[in-house]
Amino acid sequence: MKPRKLELGTKNIIGHKVTQLRLERKMKQKDLAAKLQTYGADINLSSLSKLEGQTRPVSDIEIKALAQIFSISADELLDI
Repeated sequence: MKPRKLELGTKNIIGHKVTQLRLERKMKQKDLAAKLQTYGADINLSSLSKLEGQTRPVSDIEIKALAQIFSISADELLDI
């Protein structure tokens, strides 16, 4: 994995967790983006990269889809 070039942003609180979960499952960003689309979250690779880098907000639809994909609750995703 390439090291992150930029510091994490402040637009969301789940980006780092999404990256961690994706890497634990040995998924590529393009694979996660494709899965998100099948769960109704219209997201492209650039948007997913920004989500993981915390430089864009996350919609409720995306949170729900991510929780389903990773088989965790939305609360766990949000560290609640």
